[in-house]
Amino acid sequence: MTLRPKPRHALSTRVWHWINAAAFVVLFMSGLGISNAHRYLYWGDYGFDPADAWTAVMRFPNWATLPQRYNLAEARDWHSAGAWVFALALLGIWVAMLANRHFARDIAAPPSAWSPANLWREVTEHLKGRFDPEDGGRYNTLQKLTYGVVFGFLLPLMILTGLAISPGFEPAAPWIVEILGGRQSARSLHFIAAFALFAFLVVHLVMVLVSGPIRQIWAMIAGGRAPEGANA
Repeated sequence: MTLRPKPRHALSTRVWHWINAAAFVVLFMSGLGISNAHRYLYWGDYGFDPADAWTAVMRFPNWATLPQRYNLAEARDWHSAGAWVFALALLGIWVAMLANRHFARDIAAPPSAWSPANLWREVTEHLKGRFDPEDGGRYNTLQKLTYGVVFGFLLPLMILTGLAISPGFEPAAPWIVEILGGRQSARSLHFIAAFALFAFLVVHLVMVLVSGPIRQIWAMIAGGRAPEGANA
């Protein structure tokens, strides 16, 4: 009896990938619409006067926002709907990754991987077009580090800061607002984390294009085949 090869991407990963992609697009575009209502960022608990802002962001064009016109109430509705999908999907993928050991096996990187020398070597290897892991695994070290930061820090930070700046949430869990340094600090961190994820998305798409878009996209749809020697 011939065993079917293990898929490169588990079904839970593939489902989460596309749900999260759609939710992020909705959240990012509606977030830009919300940002247009007040384009200044502050630190601490309060911030209304632009003179107290630590920075001002650009006014985003209508084609980049959701809805594609200035409507703060509708942008908030889109944002709230996308946030529920985003948060529940993140909870689901973390449960799946812990249950099937995907995070521990394929994403978690040893402490030595974080050394400046190793990081520089990984970056130079990528610049030379060498993306395949040397050990036959699913991800190389730079991918593990990047996905670790995204899953372990940026995505949870988006949820926490989003809750902290949600109207009426602070009385329910004031400690979240406190550990983030205040409601306006949470808003600033939310904005920074959103653009960090956007930068990750841009790099991710570039890497997909460089490494073979048809093969990569099909693998994220149908699962693909695990590399030779990879643990399943």
